[in-house]
Amino acid sequence: MKTLKTISEYGAWKQTVSGKIGFIPTMGALHEGHISLIKKSINEADYTVVSIFVNNAQFSPVEDFSKYPRPLEKDSSILESLNVDVLFLPSKSIMYPEGFSTFVQENMLARGLESLSRPHFFKGVLTVVLKLFNIIQPDMAYFGEKDIQQLQLVQKMVKDFNLKVQVIPGKSVREPNGLAMSSRNNYLNDTDRKSLGIIYGSLVSAKKSIINGEKNSSTIKRKIKSDLNNFSGLRIDYVEISKKETLETISTIEGNVIISIAVFVGEVRLIDNISISI
Repeated sequence: MKTLKTISEYGAWKQTVSGKIGFIPTMGALHEGHISLIKKSINEADYTVVSIFVNNAQFSPVEDFSKYPRPLEKDSSILESLNVDVLFLPSKSIMYPEGFSTFVQENMLARGLESLSRPHFFKGVLTVVLKLFNIIQPDMAYFGEKDIQQLQLVQKMVKDFNLKVQVIPGKSVREPNGLAMSSRNNYLNDTDRKSLGIIYGSLVSAKKSIINGEKNSSTIKRKIKSDLNNFSGLRIDYVEISKKETLETISTIEGNVIISIAVFVGEVRLIDNISISI
């Protein structure tokens, strides 16, 4: 595996290869969710490139940028063991050089859900992803369905800007109790981590209620909140039910929908979702 830190180094490597490039952008602290995307790329592409860059542009001043885990040696070892071709490891000065002032703002899919709590977030995400796409020039890029709004925003950006990259979703990977894999799970203590299967459990229970005939969004949201409130250390940020295609909130459940949850456990913020077709 080559570890490349500059745009010119990556460009020189790219000139030496021919074939399809699969790309997985990450912020490091790799887990089984990342690994599943990497393996998917290895199976589908001729070369696999993984980037690690903790993107300061998607953190607000009150969020955990300085505390975000950065186990680079461990991450590099994982990537080596998977036979990744390139680890792209840019610095902040590479990604956001002095005078950088152009950002990507999406104005339809980014209006609700995560944007209500983190209005700065997707501007930072889309900007860094667009820049990485331009640097890496991948044929395929892989994003997890756990971050469903992020996935759909990247797909929308690719469509709107006619980018020559195929965005490929990867299913959420879960711990044995159902807790969605996330780098932020590293912040949880063992007791909380074992108990937080309740998040996904509440989604599965809600899906069963909908399949059994309940179509009122408010009723389903009340049920989810009631389930979540059984965990004393958990604070609900939002529970929303949206159209899958537009992420608009709905009052009556029909068609393709997504139930999305965001919660706090102490200072740790966790998200999850489930898709349903009626």
